[in-house]
Amino acid sequence: MQKPIRIFETGATRDSDNDKLDFDGFLSPQVIKRYAIYMNKHKLQTNGELRDSDNWKKRIPISQYMKSLWRHFFDVWSLHTEGNIKTEIAEEALCAVIFNASGMLHEILKKEE
Repeated sequence: MQKPIRIFETGATRDSDNDKLDFDGFLSPQVIKRYAIYMNKHKLQTNGELRDSDNWKKRIPISQYMKSLWRHFFDVWSLHTEGNIKTEIAEEALCAVIFNASGMLHEILKKEE
């Protein structure tokens, strides 16, 4: 079966993009930027030293991600039920949820390789 071809006004042609991943549509630049700000802030460790931005790739146990994910999800849930979700504290907690969920998924995907 042939796939449909797109023809642009200029005459250029490309395959249809109907079944291709749409990163631009799936991701929010505002969320990615806020997450990067969160991650940059947390490069500073409690001992005063800076960790590399990709330090998490050195492998954190899934059980640790899970414990942290629950703590931060609880923070988000509590703020939501109190009507305080539109705060910087909630933004930080949501970024922490993203970090832990992403880290868990990274570890799961690495095991599948």
